[in-house]
Amino acid sequence: MRYSGEKRFSMWTSFSLIILAIFSVFIIYPLALVLYKSVVDPHSGSFTLDYLLKFFTKKFYWSTLVNSFQVTVCSTLLAALIGLPMAYVMRSVKIKGSSWLDILIVISYLSPPFIGAYAWIQLLGRNGLVTNLINELFGITFDGIYGFAGIVLVFTLQSFPLVYMYVSGALKGLDNSLNEAAESLGCGRVERIMRIIVPLIMPTLLASSLLVFMRVFADFGTPMLIGEGFKTMPVLIYTQFMSEVGGDDGFAAALCVIIITLTILMFFAQRFLANRSTYSMTALKPMAAEQATGMKNMLSHAFVYLVVGLAILPQAVVIYTSFLKSNGGQVFTGGFGLQSYEATLFAKDNEVIWNTYMLGVISISIIVVLGILISYLTVRKRNVLNSTLDTITMFPYIIPGSVLGISFLFAFNNPPILLSGTALIMIIAFTIRRLPYTVRSGTAVIGQISPSVEEAAISLGASEMKTFTKVTVPMMMPGVLAGAIMSWVTIISELSSSIILYTNSTQTLTISIYTEVIRGNYGNASAYSTILTITSILSLLIFYRLTGRRDISM
Repeated sequence: MRYSGEKRFSMWTSFSLIILAIFSVFIIYPLALVLYKSVVDPHSGSFTLDYLLKFFTKKFYWSTLVNSFQVTVCSTLLAALIGLPMAYVMRSVKIKGSSWLDILIVISYLSPPFIGAYAWIQLLGRNGLVTNLINELFGITFDGIYGFAGIVLVFTLQSFPLVYMYVSGALKGLDNSLNEAAESLGCGRVERIMRIIVPLIMPTLLASSLLVFMRVFADFGTPMLIGEGFKTMPVLIYTQFMSEVGGDDGFAAALCVIIITLTILMFFAQRFLANRSTYSMTALKPMAAEQATGMKNMLSHAFVYLVVGLAILPQAVVIYTSFLKSNGGQVFTGGFGLQSYEATLFAKDNEVIWNTYMLGVISISIIVVLGILISYLTVRKRNVLNSTLDTITMFPYIIPGSVLGISFLFAFNNPPILLSGTALIMIIAFTIRRLPYTVRSGTAVIGQISPSVEEAAISLGASEMKTFTKVTVPMMMPGVLAGAIMSWVTIISELSSSIILYTNSTQTLTISIYTEVIRGNYGNASAYSTILTITSILSLLIFYRLTGRRDISM
């Protein structure tokens, strides 16, 4: 939208150039430096492919890529196979407590995957409650969930809510008259689902599945905790970088380039599938949940309750474990007590909770401001500059956090921009990495605001900036808040980049949970996890209260 008399170089162009300059420094430059280090010999300065050849010629390295694809493909397929029927059952059958079940599903998704891994260790680890029960009942030696099966289990239960939320939204906009017309022509329920409903929601199903694919492929915490000998690419990148910080940076950079290339290809595949065969439909008669009877009602409730119960089980386990009596939050001694909280929440030298909230609040404040500006620029001020800005904004979303953390250390570990070891580098990493959630939701909502509203304000004498701040921004806020709550929750639960960038003075809750699990201090880990889970739940409830909504658009 261009107003009459608007100059080609305006205040908005200045905003675009400033934001693009910031992104050039904190996104383009670090990633370009990673690419440079991967193909340049540090001693001679000459071009080399030795680092890339090292990866592809040694099975120890390239097998991790195969492992990553195996885990990711299996987890994505299982997440789709659970999320799709869950969405259909919840939309077509009246389920008791469905509104609360929706909230529990969202909470299970907002929880970091590695907390799920830790909770399942408590249940199905070598000394887990369920493991010991299985071994006693069947007289076998079950070795726990470590390895491929455990990783897939955790990722599936933590990722299906994403498919569920997207498909549920698509079903909400489906015109049920098509389904009824097919029924009147003699189509059975299964045939109607496969020939009408599934094809109509297939673009949404594919898009959400690809989001799951990218999320699982880039995750570091879960395979690190329960993978043991089954290594994936993010784990390999972390271990190689941490063991070679003072030496072979080039190989770590080459690993980053490989995973960046793969995730970018996945991103473009997602955009291609999302734009292909997209159906536009007005739900004149939306699908309504009906009261089922008999076996259908029983099976529907059993399926939904079982899936939701398994999804929310990790949160329940860590909360329960946090209240078990322990020896300073380490060894459980039987009964209930608050020793785990005394060793964490009330520790004199404990600053991790303060760091988590302080870094999170600062980051989310910057994200909201940048998200509003970028959304407005890309929708209302469309040009090549702002289209470039929109594309660059999505890079941190598709690039694994460990890769972003490593690129930041490459770029900002020496003058003239020396940021490593400071809180500022953590804030910048959180902001850059989680900004896309707010930008995408803000872009979606401003696209639904008619430009005539702003034009009317300007015609009544308001300046363009006053129209933006007094008219446009208030109308954008519900969508911005939806993205902001996702940005906030993912910031406070961020592990992949913070595990690379943190120091003792900037340690956060997620890093503390991870380190306590590695040390075997499960009581302390549970207490920290409970604090993080309660924070996520309260954030979600506050969002619902402020917006009056019962869903989050992502």
